[in-house]
Amino acid sequence: MTELNPQFAAEAKATTSEAQFQLSELFYSRTDDRGVIEAGNSVFLRVAGFEWDELRSAPHKIVRHPDMPKGLFYLAWEQLKAGNTVAAYVKNKRKDGRFYWVLALMSPIEGGYISTRIKPSSDMLQTVTEIYQEMLAEEEKGMSPQASADLLLEKLNERGLGTYPSFQAAAIATEFEMRARSLGRPIDQLQKRFLDMSRAIAQVETETTEMTEAFKAIRTVPMNMRIIASRLENAGGPISAISVNYSQMLEEMSTWVSTFVDGDACVFARIRDAILQGQFLGFAMALEQEMIELLRNNVNDFPEEIDREAETKVLDKLREKYLEQTAEALSSVENEAKRFGRSVLDMKRYVTGLSSTRMMCKIESASLSNSGTALSGIVDQLDDCQNEIEQRLARIVELNSVIQGNTSMLRSLI
Repeated sequence: MTELNPQFAAEAKATTSEAQFQLSELFYSRTDDRGVIEAGNSVFLRVAGFEWDELRSAPHKIVRHPDMPKGLFYLAWEQLKAGNTVAAYVKNKRKDGRFYWVLALMSPIEGGYISTRIKPSSDMLQTVTEIYQEMLAEEEKGMSPQASADLLLEKLNERGLGTYPSFQAAAIATEFEMRARSLGRPIDQLQKRFLDMSRAIAQVETETTEMTEAFKAIRTVPMNMRIIASRLENAGGPISAISVNYSQMLEEMSTWVSTFVDGDACVFARIRDAILQGQFLGFAMALEQEMIELLRNNVNDFPEEIDREAETKVLDKLREKYLEQTAEALSSVENEAKRFGRSVLDMKRYVTGLSSTRMMCKIESASLSNSGTALSGIVDQLDDCQNEIEQRLARIVELNSVIQGNTSMLRSLI
């Protein structure tokens, strides 16, 4: 039977195996505004398995692999047409049918688009592969590319990767950092500073979430106070008054929580998004700078027909654009960090109010013999929750200082 033929088996394996290339290698291609290839480097030609005459004037989709969901390309093209740079994990197909994975950085330029690509080496690729398979399954059932793109965003969020801008910022930083470590290369100070801020704001999210949970745990305190006051009749007047004041403070704290952490326009979201945008652009800039150095120093890295000087000018202009956008993102971080600090000061005032309420509860608990035990339980609850809130708030203040300190250092680098 044919399927037992050794030659058939060898050919089948050849078309389903992964094409290998070095972690140090960079892919480069430039297309016109229709996606038709106008320039490319030797890495692209060799790994894709084509001659330059075959790729020149061919649509870039000549290397598209059928395992790639249409929804990803729909999302990428929407971003590119809007003038945005986008990064994506892409599985490509060689001329002989084999495949290779890249993390592609794609950006619009005058008259077309540029794509610089690196070999992915992090665990994020496995996560993305699983999501792509889920998208493909739905597309095979008739899902439109637009709906598939929406599904991609939904799946990223389900896996804790956030929005696509958040995901691509994390992806390029993770892959670039792992690649640099494997190759024994340092991370530039600009990228390192943004990474420090990114990690700090991620920790702020954790601290804020836990602080909010502690806050929710004391939402029932005013009601419990009123129950105790009703049992004490006339003697419960002071406790009833404390419960009213406490309810007002909780209402103010609820407003603070919604303003600070709820929704895409909250204080936390604005500073997080500005930091991630700066991180994404900083690593994009570093990647293009590496490509520029290859263009200038490696004569054999491009086909003879490619005008390396012209390509270098295009990339230099793109890198300058990234630098300007990084500076804009940094300004946003600085502004939001100040707003962040003022918001935390507001929360500190609420915590001070909680401390006063706790002291009044202790005083009343000591003066009551019959219901002192019940009120003492409330005091203990307030002690535990307030201590946690104060500790997490102090940690948030420290993290904001880390962010502000890094913005000052970044100003000297941009």
